[in-house]
Amino acid sequence: MTSPALRRPSYPWILVLTLGLTETVSWGVLYYAFGVFVEPMQAELGWSRGEIGGAFSLALIVLALAGVPVGHWLDRRGARLLMTAGSVLAVALVVLWSQVRDLLVFYLIWALMGVAWSAVLYSPAFATVTAFFRERRTEALTVVTLMAGLASTIFLPLTAYLVAALPWRDALLVLAAILAITTVLPHALVLRPPPPHDQAAEPSLDLGAALRHASFRWLVLAQVCYALGVGVAIHLVPYLGSRGYDIRTAATIAGLVGAMQVVGRLALAPLERRLPLPAVLAAVYLLQPLGIVVLLLGPAAAPYLFVVLFGAGRGADTILRNTLVARLYGARRFASIAAVLSLFVTLAQAAGPVGLGLVYDAAGSYEPGLWVVAAASLVAVGAVTWGTRTAAPASSSS
Repeated sequence: MTSPALRRPSYPWILVLTLGLTETVSWGVLYYAFGVFVEPMQAELGWSRGEIGGAFSLALIVLALAGVPVGHWLDRRGARLLMTAGSVLAVALVVLWSQVRDLLVFYLIWALMGVAWSAVLYSPAFATVTAFFRERRTEALTVVTLMAGLASTIFLPLTAYLVAALPWRDALLVLAAILAITTVLPHALVLRPPPPHDQAAEPSLDLGAALRHASFRWLVLAQVCYALGVGVAIHLVPYLGSRGYDIRTAATIAGLVGAMQVVGRLALAPLERRLPLPAVLAAVYLLQPLGIVVLLLGPAAAPYLFVVLFGAGRGADTILRNTLVARLYGARRFASIAAVLSLFVTLAQAAGPVGLGLVYDAAGSYEPGLWVVAAASLVAVGAVTWGTRTAAPASSSS
């Protein structure tokens, strides 16, 4: 007989490992690498940082708008066709980005990038994992996010190296090739339709019932305020450059955010099974404003302490937010409910990069914008605490 230790992994766990790989590369190339290209694009094309950051914000707006129909698609048809087509589109857009010379065309590319994001980033991956797991759902989501949490750690230094060694346009072509090789075929060959949902085994709220519950409104407020921190991550490389760090060092420090996301997921996310969830979420959300204050007021080593606090908090939130949605509202309409929440959250994320870029253009410094993000993050702490206290279980659904 075959030893249990040598048995072939079950399909759901093969799926988890596949999505962990494709999410790592997709986040690394399509999201985190952007910040490294801000300065070389500005130097060649003469665009301001606000104009460049605005394209990224436009992609986030499109992501928000596309998320709702994508959620309905995922609940009904699964992720295979969606994620495969999204990967093909993403590769084409990175290639087009490498040839851009006109600001309007750049914005068009990034508007379409928002569509690609909606098809390949965490939302479809989490919906797929949620559909295939119940008892070990948190563990499965943790594996995906632990792998993808290394995206910035891998791709920020790699992108900085490519930009230093090659013209930035050629660096983008190398990234496009990496993206094509590691995402298109895995999505096409490994993903399967989700199993039918067993309502008796796991009661779920309908979309309308979830949206009408008071807990959802508090979660929207918390997530919107917390989401402004995305702008800090996007502008961290140029911010550190303004403090005297060279681009490779700045990119390496920024890349450590991903490593600390992994630490946060390992150390903080499991606490939701041992401690009251409101307390865990409040502690996790508090790390972001603490990190920003340290970055602004701390000594020379402050960027490293910021990375620890900011990365750990955002890493744990990725798991806790999706675990919370599944726990409160059930799995049957998980993708649709999460998509509506993401609509509000992503619009707030869109304000972060362009807002900090405009602050820099107007004031010559990122600091006023960073203080605003820190204050909003404190509001998020209170809102998420109250939202989880007022939540009703999904089993209340008829």
